[in-house]
Amino acid sequence: MISQSWYVYSAILLLAATSVICRTGYVLFGHLLPLPDSLQRALRYAPLAALTGIIVPELLPWHPEAGPQVDLRLFAAVIATALFCWTRNSFLLIASGMVVLWTARWVFPS
Repeated sequence: MISQSWYVYSAILLLAATSVICRTGYVLFGHLLPLPDSLQRALRYAPLAALTGIIVPELLPWHPEAGPQVDLRLFAAVIATALFCWTRNSFLLIASGMVVLWTARWVFPS
């Protein structure tokens, strides 16, 4: 067991060092290699695309036999999004989504 612990700790340290080097490389040396304008414009959409890729499968889980399954999470998300569009309040978005989801789960137990 002791002979394997150094291997695990060294792997963790090497992975952490690699992550730090990769993430800070552009911050430290980005002025030496500027990105073209077309790439900068394209990178503006990366956070939205990543967020969409996380949220849509959570709201519409896909089952091979039945396709996308609509459940109470989608209903809560629609209500929360409508309230956000009306008020532009991020806290209200989170709070209303959770309240609608919890209430719907209480009213319609599965």
